[in-house]
Amino acid sequence: MAVGVPDDAVVGVGASRPIAGTRRDGPGTDGPLRVALLGYRADPRCGGQGVYLRQLSRALVRAGHLVTVLAGPPYPELDPGVGYVPLPSLGWNPPPTGATAPVPRRSVRSWPDVVEAGYSWSGRFGEPAGFARRVRRALGEVPGGVDVVHDNQSLGRGLTRLARDGWPVVATVHHPLAVDRRAALEACADRRQEAWVRRWWSFVDVQAGVARSLPLVLTVSGSSAAGIVDEMGVAPERLAIVPVGVDPDTFRPDPTVTRVPGRLVAISSADVPLKGLVHLVEAMAVLRQDVPHAHLVVVARVGPSGAVAEALRRRDLGDAVRFVSGLDEAELVALHQEAEVSVVPSLYEGFSLPAVEAMACATPVVATTGGALPEVVGTDGRSGLLVPPADPVALARAIGTLLADRDRRSAMGAAARTRVLERFTWERCADGTVAAYRGVLADRGHRSPASLAATRELVGPARVDGWSGDPHWSWCERYL
Repeated sequence: MAVGVPDDAVVGVGASRPIAGTRRDGPGTDGPLRVALLGYRADPRCGGQGVYLRQLSRALVRAGHLVTVLAGPPYPELDPGVGYVPLPSLGWNPPPTGATAPVPRRSVRSWPDVVEAGYSWSGRFGEPAGFARRVRRALGEVPGGVDVVHDNQSLGRGLTRLARDGWPVVATVHHPLAVDRRAALEACADRRQEAWVRRWWSFVDVQAGVARSLPLVLTVSGSSAAGIVDEMGVAPERLAIVPVGVDPDTFRPDPTVTRVPGRLVAISSADVPLKGLVHLVEAMAVLRQDVPHAHLVVVARVGPSGAVAEALRRRDLGDAVRFVSGLDEAELVALHQEAEVSVVPSLYEGFSLPAVEAMACATPVVATTGGALPEVVGTDGRSGLLVPPADPVALARAIGTLLADRDRRSAMGAAARTRVLERFTWERCADGTVAAYRGVLADRGHRSPASLAATRELVGPARVDGWSGDPHWSWCERYL
């Protein structure tokens, strides 16, 4: 049993009892905190949000706090000592293509189900809305409540109601999804498709309103902070930057593993235009003219009729690009350790866990300058190479430069791991997150300037107005 976890705590995946020993009037300034950590999708194999839930809950428990994850499907993988309350959803979500989700009426058994089904029947994405209402019910069943409720970018309207009812609620916004919506709209073939995409992404506007209603929003980079102010209208003084990280004991170089000549790796959580996979395919076609043994492993699910598949057929790269999915952590680590170069071709990233994981394995990274990637990778040429977004030729040139120079790859990989150890670990992330909790808990009313001032003193506000994109700027380094 982990330190600080009571013997009667709900432990492990699959438990269904309420949060053990919770209270609403707990300590706000010292001692262990009882944290309800929320995630509407929580499987770490489904993207960075699931990784965030798993790793942050682990780090908080190791620091002596009591954590219960309330999560929807696909369900999380959690450490022993982390409490768990599953919140099943309907799981019938419409694609952003004009279709509606056929939710069977017999599946609708509660008001949160009605809300989620209504969204799905009308072609909108309703999972976050239903999830937030289920959370409100689950917390309400626990006498006394919890010390703090921490939402991981579900941002349904139910969170606003929780805050108004007196629950201390903070949220993490990894990046404003208005950026994703814009990229999806730009990829539309006609106005009919554009109308459906706008409808599906309408939850983005709800998220912005909920974020503005909360006492504090955490985010992971200066780039994301600037975007949250611009796209979501959150006041800069209500933002704090706490970068996420990696477990450097798991993601590490292994001298017994031989790097595969010409092996490139790219990790993409979704087959969407923002991830830049089409540009990476185009770069592979250019690269293989000079480096014919170069080959790419992409961790992603790609549809057979999408833009990526079409680019592969057009460039005849079927044998040079391989797609895999559903990897466990050990397989992911091995993939990074075997690669000579990791590639992040995204047009925009609010952070980039794949880049940090590769860097921790001493694998040099070629990334674009989209969003927060310069903050993560650091100075161009030191721990990685940076190129403009949507530029396949520049991407191919940078990859080829590293493939041709083993000594440079080795030096750059060593510098990348050092950067991760100094800046991007889950322990540092947990410290900054707890500092944010305590600042909010310093005032139970949530609206007093005193609570926001306390949070700024402990964590630091997002320096949005003066942010210049300096890759050396690190809030972990400055405030923790």
